[in-house]
Amino acid sequence: MNGIIDLTVWQVALAYLFVLIVLFIVRIRNINREKEIILSSVRMTLQLILVGYILVYIFRYPNPLVTVGIILLMEAFAVYTIFKKFKAKLTRPFKNVITLSMAAGTLACLLYFLLAVVRVEPWYAPQYFIPIAGMIIGNSMTGISLGVKSLLEGMTTQKALVEEALNLGATPRAASRNIIDSTFDAAIMPTINSMIGMGIVFLPGMMTGQILAGAAPTTAIAYQIAIMLGILGAVALTVIIMLQLGYRTFFNKEDQLNDL
Repeated sequence: MNGIIDLTVWQVALAYLFVLIVLFIVRIRNINREKEIILSSVRMTLQLILVGYILVYIFRYPNPLVTVGIILLMEAFAVYTIFKKFKAKLTRPFKNVITLSMAAGTLACLLYFLLAVVRVEPWYAPQYFIPIAGMIIGNSMTGISLGVKSLLEGMTTQKALVEEALNLGATPRAASRNIIDSTFDAAIMPTINSMIGMGIVFLPGMMTGQILAGAAPTTAIAYQIAIMLGILGAVALTVIIMLQLGYRTFFNKEDQLNDL
């Protein structure tokens, strides 16, 4: 069978049976999640329908300003999501570091991937730029979130060890080294685990979508390998920038650890 099978409204509606199954399970288990499940399902549906119609217009009338604007909006929403998750735990300097890390890491990897690896023509082609940017920014946001969580926990639970190292003459960088290394490891591990199981345990979304659209499996595999390596690079780059700049926000000008 060639090409993609179009789904009618009624066929999509049949998929909501899975929502009913989940609602049934949480009801009999007395888990109070019915409202969240219903709202998330409705919100997801409305958001995707809206995005679908917007993308139809954008793909039909490509414009570099529109493409760049969408990427900046995605970056801003990713940073906002991180801030919202940690709320009052983040200082202003640390928030600035997170913003810089997300922008520098994701945009550098995105531009390299599209211009050097895929070699998109024109460079702002939205059908490539937007989906790939979504994957890179989304995974980097997850990596940064894990990194921020681990760094905050490490600087709090190991405060005594850091202060002891400072008292013995260590620099803030040296005193924080073990925390930074363990944080980096924790942040990139989900991406590495995903790569390990890819192709054997599961077929990733990008590859599956291309195959459903009629692309040859070998072409889909080539794209998936490339994008996963791009995601790995983006996650690693954003996290290491955040760590190398972020740890310093926990210390004052006298190289003393701030109150946490």
